[in-house]
Amino acid sequence: MRANSLALRLFLSATVWTVLILVATGFVLSSLSRQAVERAFDRRLGIYLKTLIADVASPEIPNDKAGQSIGEPMFDLPLSGWYWQVSGLDANKLEMYASRSLWDGVLPRLQDTDVQPGSDGTRKSYVPGQEEQRLRLIERVIDLGAEGRFLVQVAGDATEIDEESVAFDRTLAMTFGALAVVLLLTTLFQVRFGLAPLKRISESLVAIRSGAAEKLEGTFPVEIAPLARETNALLESNREIVERARTHVGNLAHALKTPISVMVNEANARPDDPLAAKVTEQTGIMRDQVTRHLERARLAARVAVIGTITDVVPVVHSLVRTMEKTHHGKDIAVALDMPDEARFRGERQDLEEMVGNLVDNAFKWSSARVGVEVGLEQPEPGRQVVRVTVDDDGPGLSPSEREQVARRGRRLDETKPGSGLGLSIVVELAALYGGALNLGNSPIGGLRAELVLPAG
Repeated sequence: MRANSLALRLFLSATVWTVLILVATGFVLSSLSRQAVERAFDRRLGIYLKTLIADVASPEIPNDKAGQSIGEPMFDLPLSGWYWQVSGLDANKLEMYASRSLWDGVLPRLQDTDVQPGSDGTRKSYVPGQEEQRLRLIERVIDLGAEGRFLVQVAGDATEIDEESVAFDRTLAMTFGALAVVLLLTTLFQVRFGLAPLKRISESLVAIRSGAAEKLEGTFPVEIAPLARETNALLESNREIVERARTHVGNLAHALKTPISVMVNEANARPDDPLAAKVTEQTGIMRDQVTRHLERARLAARVAVIGTITDVVPVVHSLVRTMEKTHHGKDIAVALDMPDEARFRGERQDLEEMVGNLVDNAFKWSSARVGVEVGLEQPEPGRQVVRVTVDDDGPGLSPSEREQVARRGRRLDETKPGSGLGLSIVVELAALYGGALNLGNSPIGGLRAELVLPAG
């Protein structure tokens, strides 16, 4: 699941970056293309402008004949969008000459705003024309000396620029769209198959935690192989550490119990000696403490083992049958409600010890009914627990009594058999597994014990 989530995040990230890069590149290329089209259009207008200036400056060509050498039929077609105009700027010479295509219209003069100046004294910009046309206009002021100063203007229909830009943008969009699809498919292929080894490792780790495997199996790419080797080495090191801990615990148990037993035997041989009585008392305390801490070390070592899973239903059935035989003198009806898929992530003997104490207590104190219910819950995403609930119809416990019985060695009724260590062992062992034991009131009248443990 985590590998799939990682692959999805990588694919989405690659998709977003691919789209952003292509869009930004598309805007840049579109802008550069339009600028190139404008420059080509301006060069064309510049050629017409120079030809017109040459006609105006030539003494052999009358002003009313200027523009004929341009050779562009569009200047003769009325309202074609291609116009030229020559205007006198001196007060005594304000005559104006224009192309036939301008008909009765007049080209506007460029203002200082949004004007692009040229290196040859020309100025160019967009202006509105006749018939709602949008014109690209270039103009230049020339001084002919005695003949005066003139403003020479040439304008062309800017629709050509817009159409070429739109055509380029359409082709660019289609090309980049196809490129985006190819890149995304390539990215999807790389993410899917490139992360496949990580997915295998993730699934193998799940199998190890569930007890279905002991190490990572299979062949991995050279980039992932070191990770697999180190993981297997870590798992093996963990097993060796736990095994050494178990061995040390056993050795310590033998090393301590033998001297304590010798002291107890020597003290029991002198029943009238006050010192012997004191030794017997203290060695009893020592024995309890050693037993308690050795048991805790043993349980902690077992909990540290990776990949141990226990089915809950067979354990509960076996415990109930055992308790029915043990308490055969009491006619107790047992109600069981357990899903077959319930599994505990831990050792079977630990589950037997915890649930066995709870079921044993229920049989001891119940009058006629005992209920055992097992359920699977998910208190938070990615974490599942198994809840074992044991109910009885006995006298139950007050809140203060429930607090006392969970303490080690505390017994509320000395007439019942036991050492008083049962519930405290359950509490400690459940805590080692990251679980908990909760005591409350049962709906059938007695005590309810809820054991929460990690699910496998």
